[in-house]
Amino acid sequence: MNKQETLEAQYSKILQEYMNNQSEQALYAAQQFSRTALAKKVPPEEVISLQKNAMQQLMPDLSPEVWHSFDILLEVMTAYGFAFREHQSLLDTQKELKNEMEIASNVQDTLLGTSVPTVDGLEIGALSVPAKQMNGDYYHFVHDGDHSVNVAIADVIGKGIPAALCMSMIKYAMDSLPEYRKDPSAVLESLNRVVEQNIDDSMFITMFYGMYELRSNILHFASAGHEPGFFYRGKDKEFLDLEARGLLLGVDKNAKYKRYEQAVEVGDMVILMSDGVTECRTDEGFIERETLISYINEYIELPPQEIVNKIFRDLERLQHFQLRDDFTIIILKRTK
Repeated sequence: MNKQETLEAQYSKILQEYMNNQSEQALYAAQQFSRTALAKKVPPEEVISLQKNAMQQLMPDLSPEVWHSFDILLEVMTAYGFAFREHQSLLDTQKELKNEMEIASNVQDTLLGTSVPTVDGLEIGALSVPAKQMNGDYYHFVHDGDHSVNVAIADVIGKGIPAALCMSMIKYAMDSLPEYRKDPSAVLESLNRVVEQNIDDSMFITMFYGMYELRSNILHFASAGHEPGFFYRGKDKEFLDLEARGLLLGVDKNAKYKRYEQAVEVGDMVILMSDGVTECRTDEGFIERETLISYINEYIELPPQEIVNKIFRDLERLQHFQLRDDFTIIILKRTK
């Protein structure tokens, strides 16, 4: 008995049982048959054909009009079946893409993974959450023994897999330039040449690179069009913009980046972020920087990691738990 004959025998038995007894057992058998048909990808028009054939066996004396009505239903379900199979094909493709995205996301986490350094006298908190599966933000730490802690935060103008590939390129370009790590300007100029030569003209990268000297407690930094951070002066309990000017990476291969300095006292904090934080979008529009400061100030006495976690929680709630952009925030606090 081939597949078609098996299906016809099963269906005919279920139909006969129900027509004789109208039992719950027959209805349950029909449900099970439906699941089997779906698993075997039996198209809807074939189910109609099974019904017609079974009826012809059980009730051969029905009027011709009844059989003609089955022919019309069969034609209707044939068109429906084409649409059903196309829909099933799209679902299968979507599932494959989802699996590939999950693999790509795991690869990205592995390639771009960085650990937050433990440094005596300096507390660090960091959090990066993608709006979708792939993250267009990137941050990285380099702990140079007792001399310095280097920190980079970047944001690709563009999302998805292309953005993730750009970040991988940036990460490995940084790893290949260890001699420049103590000069933020030189780091950005080198990365800018790499980006300008290797990515599409429609994609650009903003980046902040800083070197925190542990002995002098001075932050040396440069920016390539990145969102200005905040500098919190502990003794005055005030927030200042940590501004630095510079062209986005990838615009002009000859661009130069100015080096800035900021002395950091005990109790001071450096707060870096991507525009997914400062451009948090609510029903009323983007939040103001002053509003963001008020959120940070509410948790100012907590350790940096707790601050970034709570800020994310508050801003996520403000957006009804629907991030519209990748969210990255880093806080460095001098404790002694």
